[in-house]
Amino acid sequence: MKREIIITSDGSTTIHLPDWNEQYHSKHGAIQEAYHVFIKNGLEILDKNEISILEIGFGTGLNSFITFLESDKTVNYVGVEAYPVAEEEVAKLNYVAELKAVAKESVFKKMHEVSWGVKHKITESFYLTKRQQFFKDIDDIDTFDLIYFDAFGARNQPELWTEEIFSIMFNALKSNGVLVTYSAKGSVRRAMQAVGFEVERLPGPPGKREMLRAVKH
Repeated sequence: MKREIIITSDGSTTIHLPDWNEQYHSKHGAIQEAYHVFIKNGLEILDKNEISILEIGFGTGLNSFITFLESDKTVNYVGVEAYPVAEEEVAKLNYVAELKAVAKESVFKKMHEVSWGVKHKITESFYLTKRQQFFKDIDDIDTFDLIYFDAFGARNQPELWTEEIFSIMFNALKSNGVLVTYSAKGSVRRAMQAVGFEVERLPGPPGKREMLRAVKH
């Protein structure tokens, strides 16, 4: 499948899949979307000194890097990705410059360079495990405080937005754990509710009217 690097509306890059008319991050602003959905409505609402995060779709590493930049907590971060991004694509991403984080460029590089399937100490307070697996094969139980659900959209991959998948997410979260996603589709919200989540609609990032946040009570 053809892949190309494009510039989104806020100046940051993303990977575009023309055959699907799909992007790894919003064409309306990759960095803006990450901050709004995952940081503002996810990370910042957790009142813990140490948190465990599961990212569904590690992809470009943007969400993990912004989490590192914005967190004052100890973070155990697990990124799941079935098809890792190629080194030559990572080299073309401009997140370090756009985030004015040149001093932390080594961290972004290290996140992509470390081996898969092993827990790595990226810094004194940030630990990263990258797992190459399909989302349906996740079997963690009561492990995570927060899930960044950043899979490709249901239009192209409806199998990633089903009750089966959200049941896996529900089981992976600790009690009172939170899942946030850019999606606001009614079918997605109903699938979440069917497996036990309490779901709320929130204002969406640029280009989207709404997003969803789900809590495991």
